Amino acid sequence: MAVNFVRTAFTDKESLEEVFQNIDAQSCPKYFNFHMHTVHSDGRLQPSALMQQAIAIGLEGMAITDHHSISGYQAALSWLDDWKWNHPGAKVPHLWTGVEINAHLLGVEVHILAYAFDPEHTSIKPYIQRRIATGEEYKATNVIASIQKAGGLAVLAHPARYRRSHLDLIPAAAEIGINGVEAFYAYNNPNPWRPSALESQQVQRLAAEYGLYNTCGTDTHGLSLLQRL
Repeated sequence: MAVNFVRTAFTDKESLEEVFQNIDAQSCPKYFNFHMHTVHSDGRLQPSALMQQAIAIGLEGMAITDHHSISGYQAALSWLDDWKWNHPGAKVPHLWTGVEINAHLLGVEVHILAYAFDPEHTSIKPYIQRRIATGEEYKATNVIASIQKAGGLAVLAHPARYRRSHLDLIPAAAEIGINGVEAFYAYNNPNPWRPSALESQQVQRLAAEYGLYNTCGTDTHGLSLLQRL
């Protein structure tokens, strides 16, 4: 594992950027996982069950990314605080804020993952109302700007899953200020989970060309954090 995550005095965003700089094909799903869903959107896991799995796996860092909602994150954070109180000194994952947002880019709908943002910031509020934003707020450029105004990082989710090629979408997203791309993603839901080789290679190359972070996540919607479905 190339990542050596050490607790620092950095802000959440700075500590996450440090992690993103070292993400590789082995980072998910045993060390980090930045794409997971709960019953608070279209997943099957309760936040408490998700956190129990994360602790059992030994995750170092993670984000719950329900669609247009942070209530799963809030429930997980509350559960984690209680768990730490009852297990003093135990190793627990670092839980960053997260949400998955639908947006319009190059004539198609894409998903943008937001991380390490202030959930109380006014700019993020339109995107955590349990519904897809409309009008100007739906445009990718405004989604990205709003995430960053709230102190967060914006990442293009599963770039090779859209009706437009990732070879077009990633440069376009980079041009309007996106911070990263989900480079390591299992497009065919293999068991055990592993990132799709060709797509990961292409996304990493574009990330390097445009100075973007690489991230990874299982996009869990089922009952196991080690699988997508």
